[in-house]
Amino acid sequence: MKKLTLNNGVQMPILGLGVFQMDDEQVAQTVPEALERGYRLIDTASRYYNENAVGAAIKASGDQARPPAGQPRRP
Repeated sequence: MKKLTLNNGVQMPILGLGVFQMDDEQVAQTVPEALERGYRLIDTASRYYNENAVGAAIKASGDQARPPAGQPRRP
């Protein structure tokens, strides 16, 4: 997946998954599939009211949510 390098040197994927207007069931189905396909940018906001579902889906996905080999975890 293509990435941009930000001014601080951090690389950010240019393609992300948006979860606006997804209900919890859609999030639970879509987020793990996106992670499996290599997505590492998930666009969410508190106003979407599905942050808990996004977090649960990421946690439930296990190893899929880890950065690719050679990429450090961000604090």
